[in-house]
Order: sequence, then structure tokens, then C-alpha cells
Amino acid sequence: MSKFGSAIFNRLVIIIPYAWLTIFFLAPFFIVLRISLSETAIAMPPYLPVFNLADGISGIADKLGELSVANYVFLAGDALYTNAYVSSLKIAVVSTIATLLIAYPIAYGMAKAPTTVRPTLLMLVILPFWTSFLIRVYAWIAILKPEGLLNQLLLTLGVIDEPLIILNTNWAIYIGIVYSYLPFMVLPIYSSLEKMDHSLTEAALDLGCTPIRAFWRVTFPLSLPGVIAGCMLVFIPAVGEFVIPDLLGGSETLMIGKTLWNEFNANRDWPVSAAVATILLLILVVPIMFFQHAQAKADGEGK
Repeated sequence: MSKFGSAIFNRLVIIIPYAWLTIFFLAPFFIVLRISLSETAIAMPPYLPVFNLADGISGIADKLGELSVANYVFLAGDALYTNAYVSSLKIAVVSTIATLLIAYPIAYGMAKAPTTVRPTLLMLVILPFWTSFLIRVYAWIAILKPEGLLNQLLLTLGVIDEPLIILNTNWAIYIGIVYSYLPFMVLPIYSSLEKMDHSLTEAALDLGCTPIRAFWRVTFPLSLPGVIAGCMLVFIPAVGEFVIPDLLGGSETLMIGKTLWNEFNANRDWPVSAAVATILLLILVVPIMFFQHAQAKADGEGK
């Protein structure tokens, strides 16, 4: 390949990810942000845009001063939305921790398994993806309801005297999220553990470390990139989850995904819905950006 062709290839490698982010992230985000700064109207679509791209650059510049943050002020003054954000973050944090506690031993066992068995174990982890997500959630309704499989099993074994009320509670949401997103936690952790140099653990044991201390001093720190990636892959979608709270949590469950759905479809208040979505996005993106900046700074100091 010539130098000219190599230069073009290198530029394409850089441009393609930025083009992808622009088309599928930044452009939709600015559309939602524009709607959030508009006013509700009985029309189709149900909002009055402050400016239109057809007005041109000069027309848009003239109307920038008319942008209204009334929808954000409304959200800040309504306890419903604040409680929904707090409840969503709480459920996502608890679910992420529970998923990590279950996924790490699974990933560790897979990494320690014989090489010939690992592909089979990996296939078993991703096997649930072969079934529709919605069908799997509906299956948990049949398992968790008072006359469901779980209660029937516990009653038969004599563990309980009367059916447990699990469905339509936060416990059902935790179970649904942990089950649904478990592979997203297992795979990154397994990838980190599988690539780890196990001679480091052996060296720690030879130097007098107990197996538990060697795990916390050597194995776990080396698997942190996988742990962090898995936590991000579980926490981010769990915060905005809608299907699992709606089906397993019942009508009284307060999560921002359900609140957003109700505002968008039931109330037909697109500007408020867009404001809810914008704040949710900022809640998720800003901490990630700070974390990446701190991680890059730490890596630079380490070098």
C-alpha cells in the first residue's frame, strides 16, 4: 500500500467511529434536546418547536433566545420525577452488585476450567440470548406468581407454609434484571481472567500468600477492567429499564423508564418526556466521562 493510500486508510479508521457517534448518538440527542426546549401543544407532533432547521442558520440564531427551560424547572419542582430517578439509581446499583456477586464466581470457574470445556461453558452463558428477551421476562411471571413454579416447589419441599408474594415487588425486578443481564457481566470478567498470567498467582503463593490473599492481591486487581466493563454494561441499561419493571414490578413500581413511557404515550407530553430523557442521559454519561478521564490520567501517571 502506498503512503497516500495508507494515509487515507488511517483517516477512515478515525473518521468512521466519529461518524457513527454523530449519526446515532449526537444527532438523536440534539433532536431530543430540541424537543425538550419546546412547548406542549395539541397537535401532531404534540409540541411547538422553537426553531426549525428549515429556517436556516440566521433564523435559528434569531430564535435561540426564545429557548425555554420551563420543562426542566417543572421536573426539578415535581417530587415524582426526583423519586423516579433516585429509585431507578437505587435499583440499578443493587442489581449491579448482585449481578457481580453471582457473575464473578461463574467467570472465575470458567477461566479455571480445562481449555476443552471452556467453549461449552461459554455457549451455556450466551444460550439465553437465543430466546426473545420478552419471552424470558414473561417466563419469570410464571415462576414468581403465587401459584407459580417457585412457590409450588417450596411448598412441596415444606420450606414454606404459604405462597410467597414476590411478583409485583422490587424483589421480582432485582431477579429479572440479574437474570437478564448476567451474561453481560460474566463475559467481560471471563475475558479478563482468561487472559491473565496465572504464574503471577503461583508466584504469590510461593512467596507465602494464602489462596484468599493471593486472590485479592493479584487475581482481582488484574480482573478489574472486566469488572468495570461488566458493571457499566449492567448498570447503564438497568437505570432506564422499562420492560422488567412494567411486567414484574407492577403498577406501583417507580422507575424513570416507566415514567418516561407514561409521559410520552399516556400524557402525550413530548417536551417533558424529552427533558426526562435528557437528564437521564446526562446522569449516565457525565460520570462515565469523568471516570474515563481519571482512568486515562492514572494510566498516564503509571507510565
